[in-house]
Amino acid sequence: MNLKMKRILSGVILVLLAGIISGQESKPQIVEDFKPSPTNQPGREYPMVNSEGRVRAQIPAPDANYVQLDIGGVKYDLVKDENGLWTGESAPQDVGFHYYQLNIDGASVPDPGSLLFFGACRWGSGVEVPAPDQDIFELKDVPHGHVHEILFPSKSTNMSRRAFVYTPPGYQQETSKRYPVLYLQHGYCENETSWPSQGRANLIMDNLIAEGKAKPFIIVMTYGMTNDIKFGELRKFDIEPFQTVLVDELIPYIDSNFRTLANQENRAMAGLSMGGMETRQITLNRPGVFSHYGLFSGGVYSPEDLKEHDGLKLVFISCGSKERPGGVKNAVAGLQNEGYNAVSYISEGTAHEFHTWRRSLYQFAQLLFK
Repeated sequence: MNLKMKRILSGVILVLLAGIISGQESKPQIVEDFKPSPTNQPGREYPMVNSEGRVRAQIPAPDANYVQLDIGGVKYDLVKDENGLWTGESAPQDVGFHYYQLNIDGASVPDPGSLLFFGACRWGSGVEVPAPDQDIFELKDVPHGHVHEILFPSKSTNMSRRAFVYTPPGYQQETSKRYPVLYLQHGYCENETSWPSQGRANLIMDNLIAEGKAKPFIIVMTYGMTNDIKFGELRKFDIEPFQTVLVDELIPYIDSNFRTLANQENRAMAGLSMGGMETRQITLNRPGVFSHYGLFSGGVYSPEDLKEHDGLKLVFISCGSKERPGGVKNAVAGLQNEGYNAVSYISEGTAHEFHTWRRSLYQFAQLLFK
């Protein structure tokens, strides 16, 4: 081999080595401090989460050709060992609760290691990425309220409909006391189980009340979809059927069967995402029903929207810092300039996800019925 050929070959080798080294350097070093998620089935080790927020899944599927972890709209390939055990992890996720599923040879299925949660239009898996402020919804040694499952008659939909009702600590014992009520709505492709389950609404309230940060009140959570809407067509949602269910059927039922303060001054409505949209439309259509409004990642109000809202005491608008915080802040500033009691809240480091809305409820609850 002549000198020229040797130089060319040496150059090629150097380029290949550089590429290999570069590839090795770019591969992330995963911190091996994974711990089981608190949303796991009892006794199940996986899924696990590490300090970076990576989710690691594992499932035995010896006959599968490929398995993926599907979380946050991204699919991550799992690797099979000699025993047919597939293992792999995601990129770092935001803190808080996330829906996910496993994809096995093209079939999307729940992870048998996870408890089931209703979201993304299905019963499926959920994982909790630890947050520095997760104590707001932790189970603590404090007095606890009760979450009641009820069925209420709905003539407009010709069926009995379900709701969950949180009554605060002391409700069972203080039989002469009456309470304000918050009607709290879930998001699109979720249901009435979402706030008490993945939202931890009851534990948030128990902890706030125990700390003296919130006034005790009742929370009512019901299914907000009265007509089917395909994904991506939420603008076609007709609020009138659900408005009838909520205002003309559910509220009278709650006032008749629970010890409520049954007037506008002591009634609030809030919701996340689609539930925020429902809150906005219903409060605009029926301004005399509620006195406290909360939109969690669910739109804004303008001063023009609220000019005839007599008895309005509070407008609360929130979102995650990874959503559109500027729009929320500007909308609230505009309301404040016109004399409205308006408050904005931005959940730092989160997007359109449940930890944003847990934090929002935590902040909103402290302002209600004061």
